[in-house]
Amino acid sequence: MGHRRLRLLWRFLVFLILALQILSAADFDPYRVLGVSRTANQADIKKAYKKLAREWHPDKNKNPGAEDKFIQVSKAYEILSNEEKRTNYDRYGDVGDNQGYSQQQHHHFRHFHDSFYFDESFFHFPFNSERRDSTDEKYLLQFSHYINDVVPDSFRKPYLIKITSDWCFSCIHIEPVWKEVVQELEGLGVGIGVVHAGYERRLAHHLGAHSTPSILGVINGKISFFHNAVLRENLRHFVESLLPGNLVDKITDKNYVRFLSNWQQENKPHVLLFDQMPPVPLIYKLTAFAYKDYLSFGYVDLGQRETEQMSSQYNINMYAPTMLVFKEHIHKPADVVQARGMKKQVIDDFISTNKFLLAARLTNQKLFQELCPVRKSHRQRKYCVVLLTGEGEPFKKTYESFLAFASANTKDTVRFVHAFKERQQELAISLLGEDIKPGESSVAILERRNSAGRIVHRTLASVWSGSEENKFALLDFLDRLRKDPSLLSSESILTDLNDELAPVGLCACDEGTKIFRTSFE
Repeated sequence: MGHRRLRLLWRFLVFLILALQILSAADFDPYRVLGVSRTANQADIKKAYKKLAREWHPDKNKNPGAEDKFIQVSKAYEILSNEEKRTNYDRYGDVGDNQGYSQQQHHHFRHFHDSFYFDESFFHFPFNSERRDSTDEKYLLQFSHYINDVVPDSFRKPYLIKITSDWCFSCIHIEPVWKEVVQELEGLGVGIGVVHAGYERRLAHHLGAHSTPSILGVINGKISFFHNAVLRENLRHFVESLLPGNLVDKITDKNYVRFLSNWQQENKPHVLLFDQMPPVPLIYKLTAFAYKDYLSFGYVDLGQRETEQMSSQYNINMYAPTMLVFKEHIHKPADVVQARGMKKQVIDDFISTNKFLLAARLTNQKLFQELCPVRKSHRQRKYCVVLLTGEGEPFKKTYESFLAFASANTKDTVRFVHAFKERQQELAISLLGEDIKPGESSVAILERRNSAGRIVHRTLASVWSGSEENKFALLDFLDRLRKDPSLLSSESILTDLNDELAPVGLCACDEGTKIFRTSFE
């Protein structure tokens, strides 16, 4: 009997609550709340709303009833600014919260303020001398901007994009966290974007965002949606999860020699960051992603005993993050930077000036264009000194002597590179002619005149063996070339270099070269 009474009491309470909600809704008149007539146009409604929002905002009005009044004003505007809701109210007196109640008995009533955090800057009034728009306007995206700029750029850095709209009260709730995260992640190298679904419906639809607010990430042109609570740590972990997992190798005393020795096979400088943070810092992962095509990255945790040998060998300061870049010599870094709280600009400057080996191998057209850029003017000439050689132990001494010369004569106007004649046959024929002797190495100097392949060049008469006479002759020629560019007397049109790093099935070369590459790799 007691249980039955409790059930009856519970049903009565539920009925009473729902009845009160309905009666409350029935008493709510949005026209009266905003002080406008039923024939008021949208401009009048918006004007009245702004005036009342200023007057009753809880952060400006300390009256005990200000918060409830502000909620009523906001709710009234939500109804009257939406033509569908306004029409429904005009016809049926329904304010929207209990819409369809007779058909949907399961509708859950909630106090309007329970679900949202109100930030005064959302309403576009200069409370505290700032506007909500001021942060987002800087990052607003349009469809063409997203397709032409963001997507290509996402292959170098991940993007965090927020989808928002006007009068989106949930958007207000995430605003403080979003601002904090944007400030932090942008400083680390993450791209930021904001899409206003009301004005950029095409882009919002393209991204697959069907509600606001939505947050998504874009990397390598691929879209991933964020589904967790909008908290700083969650968003930070989301961005980190977008990045490939193999960007940075964990380096210890056991594997550092093997890691640094891969420069020849990968044709890249190798970078080591020494720090006392157990996890790899996010800024370092972002840097590794941005420069993955140019360098390989390793991380050394100074808090581990297994890194003491390295720390001692390279004389690492234990009290500040230190970054070393190694090129062709693994026992001595080519460059070093050390700074407390390593900033993105410091890292970018350091990495961008060390993107290439001292005498990198020409493995594809893209690398050739970067190492040997087209001259922009007579005052900005860029010469490439190319060692055309074979590969393997018989040519080791020849290459090392060329590398030693390059290390001692590095200048802004000269870039030293080398190429394997068997892999870059078209280049070898253009610079040396048809009479190529497999067992000999030669040095040619070239200047690219345009992007269509036109070059001027000159090949040294003597075979390059690395002798002192060879070095003296090359140094003399470079000195004379600075004064007389006409010394590059031959002209050729180069076809694109063979892409040695392409999959074998995509190789644009003869069958013999395919077999050779497969065995080499």
